[in-house]
Parts: sequence; structure tokens; C-alpha cells
Amino acid sequence: MIFFKWRLKFVFYVSIIFLWSFSLNAHALPKVAVIATGGTIAMKKDVISGGVVPKVSGEGLVNSVPELKEFAEFEVKEYRGGKIASENMTPTDWINIAKLVQSFIDNPKITGVVVTHGTDTIEETAYFLDLTLNLDKAVVLVGSQRNASEPTYDGSMNLVNAVRQVLMKDAKELGVTVTMNQTIHGARDVRKTHTNNMQTFDSGPRGALGYIDHDRITIFRKPLHRQKFKLPDPRKLPFVPLLTMYTGADGRLIDTVVKDGANGIVIEGLGIGNVNEPMSDAIKETVKKGIPVVIGSRVYFGRSYPVYATKGGGVDLKKGGTIFSGDLTPWKARIVLILALAEKVKPENLQSIFDN
Repeated sequence: MIFFKWRLKFVFYVSIIFLWSFSLNAHALPKVAVIATGGTIAMKKDVISGGVVPKVSGEGLVNSVPELKEFAEFEVKEYRGGKIASENMTPTDWINIAKLVQSFIDNPKITGVVVTHGTDTIEETAYFLDLTLNLDKAVVLVGSQRNASEPTYDGSMNLVNAVRQVLMKDAKELGVTVTMNQTIHGARDVRKTHTNNMQTFDSGPRGALGYIDHDRITIFRKPLHRQKFKLPDPRKLPFVPLLTMYTGADGRLIDTVVKDGANGIVIEGLGIGNVNEPMSDAIKETVKKGIPVVIGSRVYFGRSYPVYATKGGGVDLKKGGTIFSGDLTPWKARIVLILALAEKVKPENLQSIFDN
């Protein structure tokens, strides 16, 4: 009889423990990885210098927004101390960040990844990640236009919305995004258009992917242009400078980077993809040497493609072997050229990549 009562008590307590454990698991929040790289979102005003400097750690950034704990648990990782001003990002940093993001994507305990980043080059990092990651989870890049000392600091709202987005059903179908000021932008299309206004990011004619309200996330469209490249070896990155066409340009800068060992060159051209006559001569000589030259436009929106047959016009450049970037900005065309050259794509096949 005593043994029977002991068994009943044992079964009772085991059942209580099981139900308690089940209850905890049933209410467990998803886990989101936050990779803090730096930027204005992690900066405050410095009383000594009078300017803003990095002061907020990755953990501090997450902990400063209590609302985040309603949505998820967090695993925070600081890349290079989480204090990089985004103008100091390099292609090697892109590769290292991609590896770190991929490690979280491959972790079954992680639901999605948020990367905090300075806004000056956030669109470039986002596009590199979109081109190189094996994406089966959502990845959102987020920053702020105002630093954390300002009363109009936008970092908290942007971070909350980024977390809400990565937890959204089918969020991975949006690819890598830049999500700022309640608006979801695809990595390929997004660009910064204003130096300090919070409504700075724009996706041009294609438009944003979605919008985040307080009670719901509305998706307008999903990105159609999705390319993939292998993650390159950082020790073997091609040297691809970006040069600008300007009034009076004479091609000397092109000659200089060729002598310096450029593996490819991207030109920020005029209008629909035009340069002057001296630049045209320098470009053609460069192409003859087997160095691919890609031309884009300094105009905010629209394609670069051959229209004008005058010397330096698009038709003339195409005959000389120049590649046109389509509607990619010159700085994003540079990313594609770096990745394509790293994969040893032949010059004659490069135009088809930019036409994709």
C-alpha cells in the first residue's frame, strides 16, 4: 500500500513537471539574431567634441527598446565591436558579415536576422548580402537618420519594425531588405536620397515592397530580379574602382587605375549612359586590354543603354565593347562586377548578367 501511494505521488509530480515544461515551450518566444555593425543608430552626442560618436552597444540597443521583448528573444552579436561608421565598410567586411548572417540562417533556433548598419552604405551591404546568401530566413538591414541623443531618434521604431518583419510569415520571400521609416525596400532597388530626412530611402519606379503599420504589415509586391553568386575569397577580391564622368574629364583617371592593376572599371556616366570623347577613347583602349568596363548613370532613376551614336554616346560605347548596367546604380553595378569577376565570368558574358 505504501509503495502504491509512492508510485501515485511520483506519477503526479512527473506529470506536473511535464505540464509545466510543456507550458513554457508553448509560450516560448521566437529567437531573432541581431548583428550590430554600428552607424548612427548606435551613436550619441559627445559633449567634448560636439559631434556624434559610437556609444550604444548591440545589447544596449536591444535593451533600450522594451517593446522588443514582446515579440522575441534575442541573440546579439557585435561585428568589429559594433562601431563601424558605414563609410568605412569594405568588400571584405561584406564577406565577413555575410558569413556571420549565414551562420545564423543555418541555426535552427534562429527565426530571422536583423543587421543594424549606418545608412550611408546600407544599400550596398544589403545588395551584396542578397546576391550571396542562401536565404531561407528573413534578413533585414536597419539603421537610423537621427542619433540616439536627438528627441526625434528613429532607431527604436525602425528596430521594432525590423523585428516584426523577420517574424512575419513568408518574410524570406522578400529577400534581403532595407526597412526604414515603416517602409520595406528591396535590396536591389533601394537608394538613399536625402542626407538627413527620415524619409530618405526610395525604390524608384518599382516601388517599395511593403509598409509597416502599428497593427499590420502590408506587402505590395515581391522582388522579381534575384541573382545569386558564390561568396568570394576575400584574399582574391578583384580590384574594381568606380569613376565619374564629369564636364572636362579626359580619361587620365581611367589610365591611372588601369596602370594600378584594375580588374574591371565602373563608370558613372551622364544621362542614359554617355561620356565625352576623351573618356570614350580611354574606355575603348581599356576594353582592348581585356579589362571590362561597365557604364551606369549618375541620374537617379532609369536604365543606361545605347541610344546616341555620337562619339562617347551609348551606341559608340557598345561598339567598343562597353557593358551597360541597366537600372542598377553604378555602386551596385560595381558589386555585381566584383562578384562576376571573382567567379571568372568571361567579358563577353558580362552583359547578359546585367541584363538579368
